[in-house]
Amino acid sequence: MADNNSNANLLGRGPRRRITAATAIGMNALKPIMHFQVSMLRMWADSIERFAGNYEKGLEETATIVEEQLDKERAA
Repeated sequence: MADNNSNANLLGRGPRRRITAATAIGMNALKPIMHFQVSMLRMWADSIERFAGNYEKGLEETATIVEEQLDKERAA
C-alpha cells in the first residue's frame, strides 16, 4: 500500500518523475513474477538433484549386483 501512495505522488511532478514513477510501478509489478520464477527454478534444481541422486544410487546397486554375480561365477 505504501508503494502505491509513493508512486501516485511521483506521477504528478514533471516528466522525469513520471518516468521514475512508471519504472517503479513496473518493477513493483515484476517483483512477484520474479519471485515465482525463482521458486520454480529452485524446484527444478531440487528435482534434478534428486534424479541425479537416484541415478547414482541405481548405478551403485547395479555395480554391486554385477560384482556379486561375477563372484558367484568365479566360485562355481
